[in-house]
Amino acid sequence: MRHANHLVPALLVALACGSANAQWKWRDANGRITASDLPPPATVLEQNILARPADSRRAATGAAAATAASAAMAKAPAGKDSIDPELEARRKRAADEKAAQQRQQQDREAAARAENCTRAKGNLAVLIDGKRIVRTNAQGEVEAIDDKGRAEEIQRARATIASECR
Repeated sequence: MRHANHLVPALLVALACGSANAQWKWRDANGRITASDLPPPATVLEQNILARPADSRRAATGAAAATAASAAMAKAPAGKDSIDPELEARRKRAADEKAAQQRQQQDREAAARAENCTRAKGNLAVLIDGKRIVRTNAQGEVEAIDDKGRAEEIQRARATIASECR
């Protein structure tokens, strides 16, 4: 009886291995690897068939079933039955999150441009006003801006307005 207890698990493993050998494996047009006990659709190229079942009788039966499956796939919308709904939902969520992040980044950039535009217009108004303007130089000393410096600052403010006020 002791040998009989060991025989059952061994028999189950042998049966499982036998069914594993009857698997077809191929790479579809999108590069995804598919495994089935039915042969691949006729649209799969010979070079993309990665594994075939060893039992030719089962393969012949599978070929008939594959023909029926191919006909059913032709009637169904393309790619619908081969796509995992959960995987597709995760991909859609990831794409939506990425789009939301891009919109947020664009909004931040637009806000920064608007602020730069407002500041540049304010600076230009002060520069054109003609009142005396002073600034602090690199040594920390206060110095007045002369006409040449004022003209340079006006050009800089106008360039900022041209680039930021779109």
